[in-house]
Order: sequence, then structure tokens, then C-alpha cells
Amino acid sequence: MNKSILVVDDSALIRKQLGNLFDRNGYDVGFAKNGLDAVEFVKEFDFDCITMDINMPIMDGLTAVKEIMKIKPTPIVMVSSLTQDEADITFEALELGAVDYVSKPGTITLNLREQEQDILTKIAMAISIPKSRLQIKKQAHKKTKQLLKPKEKITLPSKSEKLVLIGASTGGPGLIEKILTSLPADYPYGVCVVQHMPDNFTSVFAKRLNKNSQIEVIEAKAGEIISPAKAIIAKGGFHLHFIKKLTGELAVKLAPNKANRFFCPSVDEMFFSASKVFNPKNILAVELTGIGDDGADGMVELRKKGAYTLGESEESAVVYGMPKMAYERGGVVKQLPFEKIVDEILAYGRR
Repeated sequence: MNKSILVVDDSALIRKQLGNLFDRNGYDVGFAKNGLDAVEFVKEFDFDCITMDINMPIMDGLTAVKEIMKIKPTPIVMVSSLTQDEADITFEALELGAVDYVSKPGTITLNLREQEQDILTKIAMAISIPKSRLQIKKQAHKKTKQLLKPKEKITLPSKSEKLVLIGASTGGPGLIEKILTSLPADYPYGVCVVQHMPDNFTSVFAKRLNKNSQIEVIEAKAGEIISPAKAIIAKGGFHLHFIKKLTGELAVKLAPNKANRFFCPSVDEMFFSASKVFNPKNILAVELTGIGDDGADGMVELRKKGAYTLGESEESAVVYGMPKMAYERGGVVKQLPFEKIVDEILAYGRR
């Protein structure tokens, strides 16, 4: 029996483009012109996945996601034009339970075949997520919000003696938020994060996290010093590399995608760079949910050199791909469910 997808978009052209793509690849396709129609369809039919536009008349995509996750939790992939305004709304949709986002056809510079493959890959990933896992995500979000506190002003050491590195892809934004909002204002080490995202999204993501966290959260910029109680989010379109200054301080370098990696920023690029310029014995590396194997080889390298490495277990990972590959290749010291990983990161700051 074919899997079914509901395409929700007020544009007849986008409905036709996505509908034809899914039909050619063996999916049964339904269509809705706005969020309200989508909600009514979901009440009557079971869909394996929904693609959701953001700006629509009668009921917008954000409201529709909220309603659908109440009525019948279903994997929802947001269709975004990748503007900064839509990036902010997309993050709200992810917080409400959407599992991923794709660029609206024609809005990025990839050729059509590459863009279609990206959409199909993310749809297949979304369909593979057990619907029970979607409900777990909603509950985790509520818990995160309860942890938020006003930022405190605390005197911190100027240099980070240890380093926390975190890599994530599909399903990662909410987990990154949970981690960073859990860190106290006096967390003694610097944190660097690679989350697979395009350029406009990483800047918006960093601003949202900074607003909700007790520590400082910024998007990476060349020469930025890594310091205690500061998290640096890798900038979309650049790899996050490191350089050692004459003072001994570690700083960020924005590196172009010379190796032509599929993901830019890449978790592997961050892990390998850190292993070369910082003492791996003073590194905690974390591999979270995501499709593929980005970060697996870099984590193996870090572990060989003495880093403490954690991989998210299948028990909690929305997509058990990246952490699975890191574990199977021997790069993971401990494989843990997400909540235990948060505890480990907090404990690492007390060592």
C-alpha cells in the first residue's frame, strides 16, 4: 500500500510541483489550499506525512500545525521560502511539533534535481518517524519552557579550559534549545554547535536561543573567541573551524566548503578541526539526531585522541542515523537517551 502525503499550499503552482514529484515517486497525494482545509482532511483521513506552507489565507501554517498536533499527531514538513521572517515562523512550527522543513521549489540555487532529492529524502525520513515519538517531542518542549530563567550577570574566567561540541541535523533544533536553556549562567566552558541549516536560518536560530538562554548564544563570525558561558552556532554556508591565538585562546574560523561536503556546515569539519588545534582530552563531543553519517568519522578521531564522546540512543533520537553511525564506527564512549545527555553536559561543567 502506498504511503500518503497531504500537500498544503495556497499556490496552485506549488501544489502541482510537489504533487507531481510525489506522484512520480509512488506516493498517494492529497491537496489542501489552506490550513483549515488541512485540519478538516486530517480529521477524516490518516496521512503518513504533511507538507505545510507557512503563509496562507483563512488559516496559516503555524496555526494548522498546532491544531493537527492536537487532533492527530502526524509528521509535518514545513515548506519555507527561507527568508528570515519565515525562518522565525518555521522554528515556531518545529517547537509545535513539525519535524523538518524544506525550501519551497525555486527558492534556492540548487538545480531542480538536487532540490527534489532533498525534498524526497526529508519526506521519507518524516514518514519513518513513529507517530508516538511526535507526542514525546511535544511533552519535552513543555518541560523546556519551564526551565527558562532571566539571565544573570556573573564574573567568568576569560578562557575556556574545556570545550563542548554538539552536532545535530533533522530533529535537532528543539534539542539544541533544550541543552542551551538548561546551562547555568556560570557554565565554565565554551560550547560550539553545528546544526544543519541554511544561512538565514542560523542567524535567526542563534537570536532565538540567546533570548531564551542564560548563557550568551551567537552565530559564528570570524575571529570570535570561545569563552565560558558562550555558545557559538555555526553559520549556514560555512564550516566551523578553529584557530589557536598567540594568547592561547581558541577562536572561530569560517571555512568555505572546499571539500564539497553535502552539509555545510558539517559536524565532521568541526570535530576534525577541533581535534587538530585543541587538546582532545579537554573536549566533550555530542552527536544528536539526524539522517546520514555526518560527524561519525570526526567523532571516531576525537575518541582515539582521548575526547569524551556521547551519542544519542535510538530510544530518544527522532532520526537514529548520525548517532548510530558514530556508535557503529566506534566513536561513542557512551550512548544515552537525550535527557541523560543533558545531564552529562551539565555534569561536565562541574568537573
